[in-house]
Amino acid sequence: MKLKKYVLLLILLQLFTSANSFAFEKVGTTSFQFLKVIANARASSLAGAYTTIGMGSESMFWNPAGLTTVSKFDVSIDYLDWFLDVAHYSFSAAYTLKGVGTFGVMGMMADVGEIEETKVSHLGYQNGVYNPGLTGYKFSPKSMAFGVSFARNLNDRFTFGVNVKYVYEDLVYYNKGALCFDGGMLFKTGFKSIVVGASIRNFGQEITYIDKNYPLPQTLNIGVSAHLFSDDNPIISTSDDHALLISTDIIQPRDYDQQYAIGVEYSFLKMLYMRGGVLLNTDNGGLNLGAGVSFQGTKVDYSFSDHGEYLGSVHRISVSLSIK
Repeated sequence: MKLKKYVLLLILLQLFTSANSFAFEKVGTTSFQFLKVIANARASSLAGAYTTIGMGSESMFWNPAGLTTVSKFDVSIDYLDWFLDVAHYSFSAAYTLKGVGTFGVMGMMADVGEIEETKVSHLGYQNGVYNPGLTGYKFSPKSMAFGVSFARNLNDRFTFGVNVKYVYEDLVYYNKGALCFDGGMLFKTGFKSIVVGASIRNFGQEITYIDKNYPLPQTLNIGVSAHLFSDDNPIISTSDDHALLISTDIIQPRDYDQQYAIGVEYSFLKMLYMRGGVLLNTDNGGLNLGAGVSFQGTKVDYSFSDHGEYLGSVHRISVSLSIK
């Protein structure tokens, strides 16, 4: 048992070292930005403080170690009404094979819609009518990712998970694809309900556009969470009807300074949920709020995120089904 604790300590130290090293290796631009936009409503309402509390198949998008919470089968669908009429969709499904582990598949897509092409050569008056450069041609850029996952409990406290993803971006004039990886771990400390965890997402090769290379939006999260009130080892008080979950993440993106996410979730009878979260050290992030309902394995979640005066607000809806 002591040896396992030392191994865990070394892993956590290595993760913190990696986070610090990211701070000195910043780049101005990363490719495949759609990978940073997650459509899941519960995660966004908690401002992304989700590394240690992601459950079911949806955890593949944050920390694949959370797949081990799937008892038998779980499926989730998410929709995000993003900026400027851009829509984001995601899908995930997972199945647990007893004695082996949990397997999952996932997919996500960003749909920009139709864009009218303009060219300088078409600028000017045509038959007395001014043409702002429209050629009459419309195009639809798209971005997508598909992957498979595996997670397993090493013992009653330590869990790991991995994703292998193929990401693809169609920019009409340039099309690029790449293989990338996610990995994560969870550790139940044994002290009350405190859980610590870490995940690294979008680890892979650089993408070349014309004559320049751009790295993937690699992101490292380190998180901790605990129930202040619940029916299972709470920090403050035991309650059969009410639960209050606190979660926080340190987020280290490849293309931005270190950020801090704090989320709070209140639940009543494990059926009704109210959520709120804030992301610190961000240019356009504001308050995140959400609500959800869960009944007999079916969950519906909604979130609202404020992105400031110029970008406005966005809305997310998630639906999931779990079979035990």
